[in-house]
Amino acid sequence: MSDLISKLEWRYATKKFDPSQVVSQDKIDFILEAIRLSATSSGLQPYEVLVVTNKAIREQIKPHAWNQGQITDSSHLLVFAAWDNYTAERINQMFDLTNDIRGFKNEGWENYRAMLLNTYPQRDAETNFQHAARQAYIGLGSALIAAAELKVDSTPMEGFDPVKVDEILGLKEKGLRSVLLLPLGYRADEGDWLVKLQKVRRSRDQFVTEIN
Repeated sequence: MSDLISKLEWRYATKKFDPSQVVSQDKIDFILEAIRLSATSSGLQPYEVLVVTNKAIREQIKPHAWNQGQITDSSHLLVFAAWDNYTAERINQMFDLTNDIRGFKNEGWENYRAMLLNTYPQRDAETNFQHAARQAYIGLGSALIAAAELKVDSTPMEGFDPVKVDEILGLKEKGLRSVLLLPLGYRADEGDWLVKLQKVRRSRDQFVTEIN
């Protein structure tokens, strides 16, 4: 338990990656599996993760992400892309998958399916997208913790133009919208102004309220 805390203390939003260092595939797979196993509302998993290693594509993304060097200098770039809407097809797909894997149908589960089908598809698309996007943030948290566990550096990014990124990656055609970027790699030995600064967080007393 204490080992994980020390790794979370080690973790920071890396400002400069060493482009010569590549994260091994087994570590990338570990991080992706941690994301895949993350909690999501109603178990719908309403987002996907794109793993971008193509240098040319990352060069296209970079100017639409404030020209931040992490986009191109990192080993891998993860793009969290949420569903653009909840549809009956998408909801049914996940409920059917649950029934197939578990091997039975549950009346309460089917009633819950019906409730979602009578609610989500009737809402406007933007409301549904925002809900799906919040689920992607849960996955981001899992990714940050998994990366820290492996001593892989990461930088969560919201500072980019999602419309442009969607165009570059062809997300609209897939019914997806980009939400977050997460470069993964290893910190550079020099040139990162943040690396040696002490991590600053509010104290437990200021952050946690216990209600007994």
